[in-house]
Amino acid sequence: MSGNPQRKYRADYAVPAYLIDTVDLDFDIRDTQTAVRAVYAVRRNPDSTDTQQWRLDGRDMRFVSVAIDDRQLSENEYRLTDDALVVDNPPERFTLAVENVIDPEHNLSLEGFYRSGDILCSQCEANGFSRITYFPDRPDVMARYTTRISADAKTFPVLLANGNCVDSGELDGGRHYAVFEDPFAKPCYLFAIVAGDLGVIQDCYTTTSGREVDLRLYTEHGNEDQCHHAMASLKQAMAWDEDTYGLEYDLHSYVTVAVGSFNMGAMENKGLNVFNTACIFARADTATDSDFALVRDVVAHEYFHNYTGNRVTCRDWFQLSLKEGLTVYREHQFAIDQGSPGVTRIRQVRTMREIQFPEDGGPRAHPVRPESYVEMNNFYTITVYEKGAEVIRMIAQMAGREAFLAAVRHYLDKHDGQAVTIEDFVVAMEESTGLDLEQFRRWYAQAGTPRVRVETAFDNGELALTLSQHTPATPGQNDKAEFDIPVEIALFDANGAPVREPEVLRLNTAEKTWRFDGFDAEPTVSALRGFTAPVRLEYDQSDAALARLMAHDSDPVCRWDAAQALYLKTLVADVAARREGQSSVEAPDLLFDAI
Repeated sequence: MSGNPQRKYRADYAVPAYLIDTVDLDFDIRDTQTAVRAVYAVRRNPDSTDTQQWRLDGRDMRFVSVAIDDRQLSENEYRLTDDALVVDNPPERFTLAVENVIDPEHNLSLEGFYRSGDILCSQCEANGFSRITYFPDRPDVMARYTTRISADAKTFPVLLANGNCVDSGELDGGRHYAVFEDPFAKPCYLFAIVAGDLGVIQDCYTTTSGREVDLRLYTEHGNEDQCHHAMASLKQAMAWDEDTYGLEYDLHSYVTVAVGSFNMGAMENKGLNVFNTACIFARADTATDSDFALVRDVVAHEYFHNYTGNRVTCRDWFQLSLKEGLTVYREHQFAIDQGSPGVTRIRQVRTMREIQFPEDGGPRAHPVRPESYVEMNNFYTITVYEKGAEVIRMIAQMAGREAFLAAVRHYLDKHDGQAVTIEDFVVAMEESTGLDLEQFRRWYAQAGTPRVRVETAFDNGELALTLSQHTPATPGQNDKAEFDIPVEIALFDANGAPVREPEVLRLNTAEKTWRFDGFDAEPTVSALRGFTAPVRLEYDQSDAALARLMAHDSDPVCRWDAAQALYLKTLVADVAARREGQSSVEAPDLLFDAI
């Protein structure tokens, strides 16, 4: 066995020594084992100087053979370790064929190819592909895949893999086969294979350009009637992505598999998503509104990965939020556009405040882009996902809706088919929007939740609005540099009428003051509208100001915050009075007036 896991550092990244253009896989599924043959078209990476050997990751499998350009290698031309196949002195361009045997029935790692209930399925993110065959298991090695599967037709009547099915048929001995071709380069973590006996519901979607996309959702027999909402949600997501970002689905078919024993929530494998049924099943007689919303949003999230994560993926796992933060943001916007935008946004804000903020303020605090890790699976956190999405939201807020949508398209067009970094994304945002995001990059590098304090002073018709920031220390980061924090504000008069349109202020120093004039009386400030930044707002407002915002603010989040603050003030005063043996404190009339 290998020794203790070693800590990996982002600073140690090195480009792959060799690149792979195509991958041809052949799975021969039998009762007790599965034989895998993999053929790679390989070429030396011109950006690498490490060409004396080529390491292919591989774990928990039985090695059979390896050949270069149809010549079997002798034992002195390669080395096997517990977790790798190392080929010495490979040529500049060659075809490598490797054969191995795996045992899905006894694979208990929940990675690679394994039994999940009554089916065989795969899970390759983050490093599961190296449990299937020998391969450089890293996201920056992208290739076009062709997959052939053969199995017993009675036991495994359904055979699935990424891409379009280009061939299928019967074999001797009651067996059958299917061949799938994915024309788009992808990293190995997006590879998927499923074999089993499953029921199916089918539908189709017509894209903006008029292409027909075959939609299929497989699940255990008898559960098909619980999948129709998920299918409808998929079509909603496809239409929304076309209407909002101009992104049209790129394959002939889109396949989803939902099984109760799948260990992950959902996985966005290119063209073949695999879900746990908890994220798919919803039927009116058994599911709540929240259940329906969850299914809708998770189905949309995995679909949106087709571009933000699949067509453009992350260079290494330190860049995880590149795909997850952007895709969660897209999921959030989709959910908001489906109805009840205020309630939906408040729910997203509550998730940040109730779950992410405690993580950011505790011993597990880490940046959106970590600098090191021991076990990558420990970094699938709410900070990487939800805070990463809020970082994207800040860029969108500063750029404006149309400019941001154009910037995302610029990013996708510029890096289509590439494995890139968060820095590449930020540069694309700068190029397209004209924003200066140099200081803003600290949101990816620094952990912790900034505190933003609001103070006001009013004199001679002028309002002085001062914002200041401070971020407490987190593990490994005692001294925090100032963030670039967008804070949207609006001003209202004593009757709740707006006297200044909403605008975004950028707080990029420890303290900064803005001045607004032309008022007959001191206006009421609505700050951090829509939760424009993942910060804790410290603002001591009067009961009258809170009631005014509660009754009249056009921003649902600020109205909700004002109501919560006013309720809490009333409750705290009542509890304090009761502790002193005094009579209970009645809620102020202005609270009822606001309601």
